[in-house]
Amino acid sequence: MVPIWEGTDNLQDLPASLLACGICQASGQISIVPFTGLEGFESYLVLKHVPEGAQEYSWYRGARDSEEDKIVSYKPPSNSWQPGPMSSSRENVTKTGDLEIKQSMLSDAGNYTVRVTLSSGTQKATSWLAIQEWVGKPNISANATSVAENLDPVVAFCHTNVTNTTRIQWYMNALKVSSNDQVTISPDRKALIIHQLSRYDFTIQCSIDNVLEIPQKSDIIFLTVAYGPDSVMLNSTPSALGGVLSTEVGSQVRMQCSSTSRPLSTYRWTHNGSFLSSEASVLLPRLTWEQMGRYRCFVENSVTQLTMYRDIRIQRPCKCPLLPGQMPVIRTGFYLSGPLVVFFIVMTVLGSVYLCGILIYILISRFSTRYFGQNLQVILHSSFLIAQSSPPARVFCKSYGVYLQNRSRTQFPPPFSRLFHCHLSLAIDCPIASSMASLPLPLPL
Repeated sequence: MVPIWEGTDNLQDLPASLLACGICQASGQISIVPFTGLEGFESYLVLKHVPEGAQEYSWYRGARDSEEDKIVSYKPPSNSWQPGPMSSSRENVTKTGDLEIKQSMLSDAGNYTVRVTLSSGTQKATSWLAIQEWVGKPNISANATSVAENLDPVVAFCHTNVTNTTRIQWYMNALKVSSNDQVTISPDRKALIIHQLSRYDFTIQCSIDNVLEIPQKSDIIFLTVAYGPDSVMLNSTPSALGGVLSTEVGSQVRMQCSSTSRPLSTYRWTHNGSFLSSEASVLLPRLTWEQMGRYRCFVENSVTQLTMYRDIRIQRPCKCPLLPGQMPVIRTGFYLSGPLVVFFIVMTVLGSVYLCGILIYILISRFSTRYFGQNLQVILHSSFLIAQSSPPARVFCKSYGVYLQNRSRTQFPPPFSRLFHCHLSLAIDCPIASSMASLPLPLPL
C-alpha cells in the first residue's frame, strides 16, 4: 500500500492531503498526525512514535476506547483484522497501525482514538479528522465576449456551490486578479465586473482551490476586443511632401491608405469632396488636369464607431530655379515678395520724413509765435536804435505784413541794413501782426 505522502501525478489516485502536523507527544508516547481528507478520496490517520513489538492496534470512533465505539482492530502476530460495531467496511488498519478510510465522506469527520497493546502495557492517543467537501470544475459565463475597447463593460459569473468564498479565484490573461480600478469582484466572489477592456485582454477564467492545492479551473472565455483605427498612414508614388504631391500631367500616381484596427477598417476615398472609391488604394494611370486637387482617405471601424481621415493634394511642380541637389521649398505661412518689401521700406522712410517735417514745423511755429509776438516792439525798436544817423521812421503792422516808412529816405549802412532786414523778415512771420492796426515806435531824432 502506498502512503499518501509519497504522492502521485494522478488526482484520482491521491488518497488524501497533508495540511498540518499535529502536536507530537514526547518520545516513547504514541501520537496521531492529523490529516484533512477530501470527500470521495482516501483519508489517513498516521501513528507516530509506536514502540516495536506491538501486539494489537485498535481504532475507535470518538474520544473513548469502548467496545461499542470500535471500528476495526489488527493483530500483527496473527496478521488478522477484526471489524467493530462502528465499521462501515471502508475502514482498514495498515500493518504499521495507521487507519485508512476509503472514499471519505463528510460524515467521517470527527475524533478518532487508537489503542496500541504492547508487551509492557497499552498506550492511547486521540486526534481530529477533517473532511473537506469535494468541488468539481466550476462553470463560467459572461454577458458578452465581443466588446469595444475602453467602452463596453463585461460581467463574468463563476457557477459553483462552494460556500467558502476565499476558495474562488479569478484570472485574466492567465494571471490572478483582485479588485482594482479596472475590475471589481463581488463580495461572494462569484461575479467579476470588468469596467474597461483593452486590446491586450484575451481570456477570463475562474477556479476553486481545494485541499490538494490543485485549483479546479473552469473553461476559458475568449474575448474579442475591437479597437482603432489609431491613425491613418497615407503613402503615395511619387512621394508627397507636407501633404502635397507634385507631379506633371500624364504621369502615373498611386496612393495607398492603411491603418491599425480590429476588425479590419473600411476605406473611402473622395476627390474634391466627391466620392471616388471604397478601396484602400487609388491608381491614376495617366494624370489629367481634372484629376488635380485634394484627395481624402477615410478609415472607419463599424464596431468602435471611430472614423479618421488623411488629406493629400496633387498639383503641378513649382517652376522655381533650383541649384543642383536642392529641394523645392513649399511655403505654408505668410511671406512677402522682394518688390513688395522694397515698396514698404520706401513708404516707411517717406512717412518718417513727413512726420519729422510736421514736428519741426510745429516746433518752429510755436517758437516764432511766442518770441516775436511778445517782443515785436522790442525787436523793431532795437533795430532802429542801431541806425543812429537815421531820421525818425514809422512802422505799421497790418494783416500779416510789416511795412517800414523812412521819412528822410536815408539809407542805412550795410551792416545795420542787414540786421534791420533780418529783424524785419522775422517780424513778417509773426501771426499776431494781423491784430495790430498801427504800431508807432519812438525812434531817436
